[in-house]
Amino acid sequence: MSRRELADFLRRRREALHPDRMPAAAVHPHGRHARRTPGLRREEVAALAGMSTSYYERLEQARAPRPSPQVLTALGTALRLTAAEREHLARLAGQLPPRTDDPVRAPVPDAALRLLRRLGPMPAYLVDEREDIVAWNTAAAALITDFGRLPVHERNVVRLAVRLGGTLCTAPAGADGDFARQSAAHLRAASARLPGDRVLGELVNEYAAHDPDFVAGWRSHEVDPRPALRKRLHHPELGELDLDAQTLLVPGTELRLVLYSAEPGSPSATALDRLCAATATTS
Repeated sequence: MSRRELADFLRRRREALHPDRMPAAAVHPHGRHARRTPGLRREEVAALAGMSTSYYERLEQARAPRPSPQVLTALGTALRLTAAEREHLARLAGQLPPRTDDPVRAPVPDAALRLLRRLGPMPAYLVDEREDIVAWNTAAAALITDFGRLPVHERNVVRLAVRLGGTLCTAPAGADGDFARQSAAHLRAASARLPGDRVLGELVNEYAAHDPDFVAGWRSHEVDPRPALRKRLHHPELGELDLDAQTLLVPGTELRLVLYSAEPGSPSATALDRLCAATATTS
């Protein structure tokens, strides 16, 4: 159990709740004193969760013993946590065991590799829990970089983001905050599943030194990444491309399939079609 991480997670989620969006019966009247902190008061969360204020305060102060599954369920409901956030809460509280296997050594399922090949002209790659790119198609290599020429340890979304300027291709300054926060959410969740993983710790420190948006996402305990992002990439031959990056979980694994596409009829779609057509003739 990580008491400090659990305390910080609870406090961040409490502060993210807007009193004016909660049922009137759950929020104490303002009275003569304004709220000193954003979000709900501790006593309000405690009441919603059906526990004493002193116990909830001890949880946020990292002084309480391990909470039971029943308490976690009540907190998840009171704090309006998503499914991913409830799982993260359970891991921080020591109610879900950490992973003991090495995700790097897990083989990529043949079915996932076949799907990757069948996507043809649509750029796509597979990433594991550490954000390592473990497989890709020809179109992804043409859009982003020739992954096969990179050392294995550099075939990583985070390391490429740092090396190539904020995204997997170069992006205008400040244009990729969503990507950084998405990476923070993935790595924060992975760190809870794989505590003590040295490689994950290095990636977090590396990106934190590079991008303040990543730091903000990490400190906010974001663990529920969005499945789709709009990204503006700068390709050395095609120029700026506005693309949609869609992420799908590969069933039965911790792998994610990331696909790039463009709005039909847009200049970016035309450029992407031209790139993929050129790739098809040379492969």
